[in-house]
Amino acid sequence: MMTFEGLGIDARLIQATDELGYVNPTAIQEQAIPILLSGTQDFIGLAQTGTGKTAAFGLPLLHIIDAAAKYPQALVVCPTRELCMQIVKEIELFKKYMSGISVVAVYGGASIGLQIRDLKRGVQIVVATPGRLIDLIERKAINLEQIKYVVLDEADEMLNMGFQDDIEFILKNTPKRESTWLFSATMPAEIRKVSKKYMKDPKEIIVGKVNTANKNIDHQYYVTTAQHRYETLKRIIDFNPGIYGIIFTRTKLDAQEISERLTREGYDIDALHGDLTQGQRDKVMGQFRDRTLQLLIATDVAARGIDVQGITHVINFELPDDVEIYTHRSGRTGRAGMQGICISIVHAKEMYKFKQIERINNSQFHKMDIPSGKDVCRKQFFSFMDKLLSTDISHGDYETYVPMLAEKFADVSKEDVLKRVAAMEFDRFLKYYENSQDLNVRERDKSVREPRGQEMGRTRERSMQGIDGGRGDARNQYARGGRESSGGGSGYSRLFVNLGTKDGFFKASFLQFVLDMSDLKKEVLGKIDMKDMNSWIEIEKGAAQQMIRSLDGKKYKGRSIRMNDADSGGPAGFSGDRSRRPRRGE
Repeated sequence: MMTFEGLGIDARLIQATDELGYVNPTAIQEQAIPILLSGTQDFIGLAQTGTGKTAAFGLPLLHIIDAAAKYPQALVVCPTRELCMQIVKEIELFKKYMSGISVVAVYGGASIGLQIRDLKRGVQIVVATPGRLIDLIERKAINLEQIKYVVLDEADEMLNMGFQDDIEFILKNTPKRESTWLFSATMPAEIRKVSKKYMKDPKEIIVGKVNTANKNIDHQYYVTTAQHRYETLKRIIDFNPGIYGIIFTRTKLDAQEISERLTREGYDIDALHGDLTQGQRDKVMGQFRDRTLQLLIATDVAARGIDVQGITHVINFELPDDVEIYTHRSGRTGRAGMQGICISIVHAKEMYKFKQIERINNSQFHKMDIPSGKDVCRKQFFSFMDKLLSTDISHGDYETYVPMLAEKFADVSKEDVLKRVAAMEFDRFLKYYENSQDLNVRERDKSVREPRGQEMGRTRERSMQGIDGGRGDARNQYARGGRESSGGGSGYSRLFVNLGTKDGFFKASFLQFVLDMSDLKKEVLGKIDMKDMNSWIEIEKGAAQQMIRSLDGKKYKGRSIRMNDADSGGPAGFSGDRSRRPRRGE
């Protein structure tokens, strides 16, 4: 088996890697380092996050840098502050026995004055985020004229974040570079375009297949309905007592709302999203790294560049729109040879997208049953008992208290003591889950609703594009009972609301408004029929009352919202119809 010594790197680097416990290089390190040691070969390395890419370029850079020359010779560009700091930290460890080499991190959210001062002291390696680096270039605070080596780390992430122009600007300002090294987990067309424009005959190394998931990760998924997605998340968390993980959502609003709800229910969790200041972000990440927080909930943008060891679970509260984003999410766990679990909570109507992710990742995804309340209690109980049995009692003077304990519990059997201990720990769980429902989507449910679900999906797609599928006269449609709509069958209710286009709504903004008010997901909705003064909403029956409770009686621009079941009582569906009452100014 190959060792770092066998790769031909400086003996002082071998001494550092041995001390760090690095004996055998990872696949990307073994293949990349011998190529990069020449310093003259352009290089593309495709490997999953967490496979040791920092050492793959960091060790060769330290090997070929001229320590006597006190000016920037190597530039490492990465997408985020967190990754920037992580790279510098690792390179500092690698150069422990190499004197005279200085590494500086420059990134946004920190004092640019202090960073300029560090650069003026004389550095050989600069690790930077694109925005701050360009700021320094424009201030003439850094000279890239003598840069020999440029490393683009997490290149696909930088392109996803809109840094393509910045990357090209940086490459144009390093005219004397001898080689460009590009590392990425995936290979989108934009990266290929940049490589063809700025790299000369690059040597390309692929570790595993592009987009292929890490083999150390067990990919699992749970199928539930849209309105049970949050409850399913709680079940999964409770069923994994030792979980240390990241939960991904699509939007910062979802991240914040779920974090607040779970915090209120006693979970050690916080949110990471774009509205946080850098100070708040650093505080949250510090708490997560030292495990004060058990869970971190984040959007894809906010989580970019996070490199935290020991993450046991990644949970997709919602599937990402892009398959490559799934690869990056799942890559937060299963690092450094450890096993990890990536869990996706999937709505029945999302299965086509999930199968596409499974196919492109070329991995087997395991369908799991959502645990029952009894399953959760049983798992928590045994976890607590294991913790109780493994508790270290050797360091305390507990023997002093044994006689008092024996006297206190003289009339209580050992079985009763254990029951009381269990009751103290599990009373909340047992009460919460004693009448818990089955959250799984069973085959019988799917057989009843699948055809209608497919048709509803098509109707929803039309409505999101702003196409009104029901242009007939609203009163005639209502007179027919409202049942000619595409989804108004046994699985759906039809709601009336006294809001329409004259309230300033378009179909998309109205959809977002009712979802925000009701805390429901768009999957529960069917066709939305909007008129000037009123609207009709098709919704899964199980979610109808939640929407009515959330909107009926609330205020919109100073006026009460009326919402009720349009099919429940004939004319009652028009209880809030304003078409007979001209508004002020009409």
